[in-house]
Amino acid sequence: MASSAAKFTRHPGVIHQYAERLTVFEFTYPENKKPKPHSLIVIGGLSDGFLTVPFLETLAEALENTEWSLFQPLLSSSYTGFGLSRLGRDVEEIGQCVEYVRNYKQAQLGDGTTSKVVIMGHSTGSQDTLHYLYMPNPLPVDPVFDNGLQHLVRPAVDGAILQAPVSDREAIQDIVQRGTDNVTSTELEGIFSQLVSMAKQLTYSEGLDVILPLNLTSKLGLSDAPISARRFLSLTSPDSPEHPQEDDLFSSDLTDQRLEETFGVIAERNLLKTKLLVLYSGKDQFVPEWVDKEKLLQRWTAATNKSGRSVWEDRFSGVVPGASHGLGNPDEDAARRDLAARVTGYLQEVVQPS
Repeated sequence: MASSAAKFTRHPGVIHQYAERLTVFEFTYPENKKPKPHSLIVIGGLSDGFLTVPFLETLAEALENTEWSLFQPLLSSSYTGFGLSRLGRDVEEIGQCVEYVRNYKQAQLGDGTTSKVVIMGHSTGSQDTLHYLYMPNPLPVDPVFDNGLQHLVRPAVDGAILQAPVSDREAIQDIVQRGTDNVTSTELEGIFSQLVSMAKQLTYSEGLDVILPLNLTSKLGLSDAPISARRFLSLTSPDSPEHPQEDDLFSSDLTDQRLEETFGVIAERNLLKTKLLVLYSGKDQFVPEWVDKEKLLQRWTAATNKSGRSVWEDRFSGVVPGASHGLGNPDEDAARRDLAARVTGYLQEVVQPS
């Protein structure tokens, strides 16, 4: 889901072009002249861009005196581009970013030190991160959008973090059922049904996706960004849990079989060199009240470790008490410090596994 920054902020840094028309922001520390060998790449959620993830400033401060640099890439799906993109395109671009950052750090060090790279997804960025880890490498060719082009081979990462991995489908369902200040639940149910019917009928036209009416999609919490029929069906996944679409990775009603097809194949893909850290926000406003967070994490843990290899990071994973979706509220200092402590503790484990 989309997140919003709690305040306007700034941070010194360097913008790198890591691929054609794609850039990544590196947080820098003017008083720290020593090169940092390792990198944490944070991938934002729907509508996020540079510095829009609220807890990034706290995380940057926590990493200042460590061996880790903080990076945030702009993807084609950043800001209002998410409605015209898909997870497959995101992970291709993330792979390019990982490759660039690793090579940049190795060249900067020049002493044979091995540079570690960890990817951290926030919100829908967690879908990108899981997609990166469990999908075949390279990705299968999409006959509609790829035009026969072959995908890039994604580089393995040294660690991976899912932060606020909420279900977009359940978040939208909750909005529809509760209604909003301006639209009743009955009206939203009608709008949702209309959009699903429209999207299923108009998914493609002459090889191109179709944009759904913004005056309808904006009422479902999807901001005012243009949404294609294909991405709408992926985010809302109306035939779930029996037939979940690409974006439906974190819903609480998904079957064990679905979890085994996603979390459960991380080990065999060999794209994650250490363990998976999962940080679920205790007071996430995009998680419906009916979701049992602890039970959901237990199911994900069981699926992740099903291969017999312990892939789930037990020490630091869990529900972060008092944390909202992006931890951007003024009264969330303790939750932000908790999140930063879990992340920095995990990064130490990546460098020096116990």
